[in-house]
Parts: sequence; C-alpha cells; structure tokens
Amino acid sequence: MTKISIIIPIFNECDFIGELLNHLQENSSKENIEDIIVVDGGSTDGSQSIVTKFKDVTLIASEKGRAKQMNTGARKAKGAILYFLHADAFPPKNFDQLIIDEVVQGNKAGCFRMQFDSNHWWLKLASWLTQFNWRPCRGGDQSLFITKALFQDIGGYNEDYIIYEDNILINELYRRRQFVVINKKIKTSARLYKKIGVWRLQYLFIRIYIKRWLGASAEELYTYYKNNIT
Repeated sequence: MTKISIIIPIFNECDFIGELLNHLQENSSKENIEDIIVVDGGSTDGSQSIVTKFKDVTLIASEKGRAKQMNTGARKAKGAILYFLHADAFPPKNFDQLIIDEVVQGNKAGCFRMQFDSNHWWLKLASWLTQFNWRPCRGGDQSLFITKALFQDIGGYNEDYIIYEDNILINELYRRRQFVVINKKIKTSARLYKKIGVWRLQYLFIRIYIKRWLGASAEELYTYYKNNIT
C-alpha cells in the first residue's frame, strides 16, 4: 500500500509545532502515514522538547537550511510519497487520502490550494488564486507532495538555495508537467506579512521572483532576502 512520509523542517517553531502535530494526527488515518519526521535546524526555543512528547513522531537534527533539512528528512523517510510541510501550515481533513488518491491516478506531485489566516483583502485574493494550476501562484507554504521516486530522480532540493528552494523544485516539476493542485484548502499563517507589512513583503517577494527570472544566483537571492526581510 502507498504510504506517506510527512517531513517538517523547523527552526524555533515552539508556537506552532505542537499544534501542527496534533492537527496531523487528528486529520489523517494512521494506516496512510508511514512516518512523521521533524527535522530541526538547531532550535533554541524548546521546539525539540515539544516534538519529543509525540511518540509517533521522529525528531532528527540537521544543519540549518530548509533545503538541507528537507533533504535530510527525505533520506530518512520510509514512505513511497514524501509530503513536505511548513510548521505553520495546517492541511485539510483527510489530506493523506486526498494525496494518495492523486498519486494512484498518476499525479506524482502537487499541493493544496491555500488560505491565509488573515482577512486582508490582498491576502484573500492571493489565497483565491492558488486554486489555479498556474506556476506564478505556487509556493512552499502550500505544502508539496511528491513520490519518492520522482524526488530522487530530480535530485531533491537544491541546497545552494537558502531561500527560494521550494520554487526551484516546483519549477522543475512544472517543466516535467508533473504538478496538480488539490482543490482543498491548507491554512497557512500570514505571520511574515504581519511582521513586514503586506505591501512591502509582497513587493520584496516579486523582486526576488524577477531577480531569479533574470538569472540571479542563489547567493544573490539570499543576500537580498537577508538585507530586506530578515
């Protein structure tokens, strides 16, 4: 039977990780989940102690960096399907069966449409647009499922990218025409928009997208992000 390995990279996620792990267990079937792997990049806020309270969750350590952490988790995963999930993103009820159904139908990779936990009109519009299978509407906060075989064939996440790593992999999936959007909502935190400001952060993200399109290197993208967003 096709089973799922859920992989969650974290760094100082004590405000979300416990709630997410409870959510995953309450909204999926144990028969569909091979393992849940939380990959910690050196948290200092007690996130690890929260994770260890969940007996069916594996906590592993990794060098910090989302791409490195997700690749580390993928190497440990035992399931035939990998499901990469941000710590502040809560997938819909029965997400596991929805993913398996897509893979059985021959769809080897994809995501859910997204809903921000915000009533800001722009974020509501951005959320609405994620139902369409258009490349510009994609991002890691919508989560990503992918068969392990396809993930390995691609070579996993490109660890040169400290940011934008999700988009690099998604670009390759679209190039291969291996992407589907499940029309159920994953609820994602708008915390960065609240911290930076909706319009400023959206502008900065657009700049990063354009920079990459014009050929900016992974280092150039990270420098821009570090100087303007962190």
